Amino acid sequence: MKVKFSVEEFQEITTAATAAELAVAAYVGDTVLCDAGRSQTAVPRVRRAGWVGPDTAGIVGAGCLAGCMRYGIDVAILGDLAEPAHLVALVQEAEAAGWDAVLVWDHLAFAWGTPSADPWVVLAAAAQVTSRIRLGTAVTAVARHRPERLAQTVATFDRLSGGRAILGAGLGGVTQEFTAFGSARPGGPVLDEALDVMASLWSGDEVHHQGAHYTVDGVRLAPLPLQRPRVPVWVGGTAPGALRRAARWDGWVVAGDDQEGRMTLSPDALATQVNELRRHRSAVDDFDVAVIGVSESGSPMQAYSEAGATWWLEHLHGFRGSVEQLLQRVNAGPIT
Repeated sequence: MKVKFSVEEFQEITTAATAAELAVAAYVGDTVLCDAGRSQTAVPRVRRAGWVGPDTAGIVGAGCLAGCMRYGIDVAILGDLAEPAHLVALVQEAEAAGWDAVLVWDHLAFAWGTPSADPWVVLAAAAQVTSRIRLGTAVTAVARHRPERLAQTVATFDRLSGGRAILGAGLGGVTQEFTAFGSARPGGPVLDEALDVMASLWSGDEVHHQGAHYTVDGVRLAPLPLQRPRVPVWVGGTAPGALRRAARWDGWVVAGDDQEGRMTLSPDALATQVNELRRHRSAVDDFDVAVIGVSESGSPMQAYSEAGATWWLEHLHGFRGSVEQLLQRVNAGPIT
């Protein structure tokens, strides 16, 4: 059974940054949504002052020279792709084919009857069989975690991967993933405070924090992430609050397609949203904009780049084919 969604519903599910109740229906029985994309080889990037990361893959969160765009894959590790070996094989193929990143969904989909893998465990396995490709989530419901535990997990993964981590952050798109375990789905202030706590812990300083939702009483995290001053944080969502939140961090993730593989976000619409980000951020040359979409021969990739996209995340899911067909798409490489 395949469930139909409106454009807005599908985009909310993809970025998991606003309520996406219909994600429960997106994975019915063996039907799986899977995101994937392909990446090109490393391109020159603007290095943010004081930012330390792996030279071989460029600096995530450090923006891109005008006109360049990198290509990644965003994988829904649900259903068949909850089997860790499938993701490991996919990531190996992606690095060999020249992709620059593999990001994965972060859901407790078993709460609504669909197998789902732990993202940081499968990414850790993927890190052991790759050396260049960026690895991370798109996106994690940060407030579903204790910020100190998530900060430790991501810092450990960044060291394990040689400084290749990206944290995609959002509110969490499926309320049942909270309520099934006795919690209410939190709002934006909880996410904002959690991210502030995590960034403070990643700084290496002794953290003293007394907030509305979290307390840290004189704690210094160790070991720290390899990337300095922190692991890059990309925020998902298109609501005004999500755009303001993204402008405070290192990147923005936006869904641009529907489940039928049609692009719903035009380059002009993207440019309008990037201009809105500029209202909240003094400079965007040190900022990443990742568009999740579907490309084919003749797609206006240059137009998206000129509109402000620094990453294209090709969107592969169960409506586009089997796991084997997704691997074939990865091997075909990006359309640039």
